[in-house]
Amino acid sequence: MLPDLGRPGIALFQIPARKDNYIYLLHDEEVNLTAAVDPSDAAPVTDFLSAKGWGLDYIFSTHHHHDHTGGNEALRAATGCHVIGFEHDADRIPGIDIRVEEGERVTFGRFSAEILYLPGHTLGHIAFLFSGLKLLFSGDVLFSLGCGRLFEGTAPQMFDSLRKLRRLPGDTWVCCAHEYTEANGRFALTVEPGNEALQRRLREVAVLRRAGEATVPSLLADECAANPFLRADSPEIRLMLDMPYATDAEVFARLRAMKDVF
Repeated sequence: MLPDLGRPGIALFQIPARKDNYIYLLHDEEVNLTAAVDPSDAAPVTDFLSAKGWGLDYIFSTHHHHDHTGGNEALRAATGCHVIGFEHDADRIPGIDIRVEEGERVTFGRFSAEILYLPGHTLGHIAFLFSGLKLLFSGDVLFSLGCGRLFEGTAPQMFDSLRKLRRLPGDTWVCCAHEYTEANGRFALTVEPGNEALQRRLREVAVLRRAGEATVPSLLADECAANPFLRADSPEIRLMLDMPYATDAEVFARLRAMKDVF
């Protein structure tokens, strides 16, 4: 179930795409603005917009991978929307015409998003943090019970990126871009089987998936309690990995390497 944003006239929608992607739409009814986050394909978005009778004003691109930007150019051609992406990855983000950097803010109707630079999955990955709406569009950096693969960045870079997210308020909704929670949970249980918060989360996930429902967004507080990639300081994880005296960054690197071959 998508969160109630607690503000009249603004809503969050989730559109399934491809095998396991999610495209998010934000709509501010008061000013009649709509934004799409990481549209992997144009057709599911245009179908949704047509059914609602809405246009599209912005695309927020977290990173350049095709399963996040595949719909950018077609949507821009069809709607005239603006594509917002990272300044230093502009040559790899299709259709980009608004370039942003770490710490800048993007205005969307009555609200604004802070740009967080989060290298690791790619070297040009950003997230959009709408603190006023308690929404984090995390792309492929932070998943429910997991994190993205290190396709371009290093383990220390990804660890620093996740540490930055871990410091955000716990009532932030993590809107990640993939339905990976079940698979992530199977791995998480192998490294922290005694974690009761993880066990509860997996029971909840099983119920949702049997009903054909999404397991994300999730609350950051729940991720901090159950996601092993945010829990390098966990005594149980350190015991399972035989790394009692390692740094948190070293524990994270081992977890990521283990997950790669799980």
